[in-house]
Amino acid sequence: MSLLLPDTMRVIERGWLSANSILFHEGTNATLVDSGYLSHAAQTLALVRHALDGRQLKRLHNTHGHSDHIGGSAALKGAFNCQIAVPAGLHARIAEWDENALLLSPLGQQAARFQHDDLLYAGELIEMGNLVWQMLAVPGHDMEALAFYNAERRILISGDALWENGFGVVFPELLGEADGLAATRATLEMLARLPIDIVIPGHGSPFAGIDAAFARAFQRLERFSANIEQMAWNAIKVVVSFAAMERQQIPAAAFGGFVLKLPFAVDLNQRYLGLDAEVFIARIQHDLLRVNALRRVDDGFVAG
Repeated sequence: MSLLLPDTMRVIERGWLSANSILFHEGTNATLVDSGYLSHAAQTLALVRHALDGRQLKRLHNTHGHSDHIGGSAALKGAFNCQIAVPAGLHARIAEWDENALLLSPLGQQAARFQHDDLLYAGELIEMGNLVWQMLAVPGHDMEALAFYNAERRILISGDALWENGFGVVFPELLGEADGLAATRATLEMLARLPIDIVIPGHGSPFAGIDAAFARAFQRLERFSANIEQMAWNAIKVVVSFAAMERQQIPAAAFGGFVLKLPFAVDLNQRYLGLDAEVFIARIQHDLLRVNALRRVDDGFVAG
């Protein structure tokens, strides 16, 4: 469905591995929200240049610090010398480039190191595309994540806090770092109280079926709250699928080693599932083939 967005906004919808980007026209200048994945950086630059249509990219804002949202930031900085702003809670992680805290090493993902120029604070207002946006704390998927809300046009840029069919993996809960499920519930309840006509998610098309989306998100949250093992298994499949898409093709004989080199997946199995390594690998392979996240080709697999 085509949604009517302000003339100053351009949504650059991406497929996996990259998150969506949102470009705001501001006269001869522009601001971008989120920058995609590292291996897609050349495509990101081409898409942004096309959307700029001769304007100069002055600012880049990140909703949170996961690889599919910050992976193109260094390339954009190099190409446009734009000012990069990140959520204030990410200051140390980005400044020190802590690959564990940024979930790069645990998930087997990549991002090019960059230095930010400014910080974004929940509760403050910023102007993008001649519209005023309130920055909202949306912990859960990432405890430091921010969303951007414009009350005038009732638009929410939600990052991975709300999708049309759920929300991003609740990493803090599974890592034992924070009460991510409770934070996710509080985030959804806060967002559901806002007058919203359009959501621009981090993944998928902008959507307007707000009530139905919240209903699906709360149902997903209830299932995961009642069954942490199910949530862990879902997260394992997401992380393995992402890594497979980046690698593209995996020989059948190497699939087990590929899975066992993803520390996050191995750790979740040990803590929540307790499956023998062979059973663990076979179950992942079976489930990903069943939903076409993997496809058999010759003597191996390709990401679906």
